Amino acid sequence: MTDEEIYSRLTPIFRDVFDDDTLTPHPEMTAAEVPAWDSLSNIRLVVAVEVEFKIQFSTGEVAALKNVGEFVNVIRQRASR
Repeated sequence: MTDEEIYSRLTPIFRDVFDDDTLTPHPEMTAAEVPAWDSLSNIRLVVAVEVEFKIQFSTGEVAALKNVGEFVNVIRQRASR
């Protein structure tokens, strides 16, 4: 799975979770850039991504992520298994 494919599947998830139809995730994006990105929406985002890609993240993995690019890297690694 390519990064482009992952981002195309992430975009509607981000828009739904953060209720912003203009939101387009990019590698450098962080929670600080999205006003609606709080701890609850972070959980909703992770769960929605797990369902979409049929993968599971550990709490430690999620806590260590610094930006969306790192999230995509983990998704790519997990989805290729």
